[in-house]
Amino acid sequence: MVGVDSSLEADASAPAPVPPRSALWVCPLSDRAGWRAAGEITSATCPAWERTLKQLTLRNESVCHLEMSAVSFVDVAGASALAVAAQDLPAGRRIVVEQPPATLRRLLEIFWPELSVIEVVAR
Repeated sequence: MVGVDSSLEADASAPAPVPPRSALWVCPLSDRAGWRAAGEITSATCPAWERTLKQLTLRNESVCHLEMSAVSFVDVAGASALAVAAQDLPAGRRIVVEQPPATLRRLLEIFWPELSVIEVVAR
């Protein structure tokens, strides 16, 4: 099950929904440019993740946020999709990844340690 809700405005103060296992929900942030994700980013949900990242790269903001405190797992394909999206950003733009799961932090450190357009923060 993959649910991507790009039509709803997210309440930044509300807790992210808790999707069933092997599901991903994504919605826009209401207080800053970017997206809130909840669930798992795996081969089953990666197409929705890639669509979200594509939308993120098409925006004109210099900083886009990915709020991931409710994401429990990101596999290599999901981390790779994020790295590719970041590499496709025009000069001067960056992605701030907020509260990602440990798996994503490790994958970024191992495979893309020099990718400076991704900033990981604990917000």
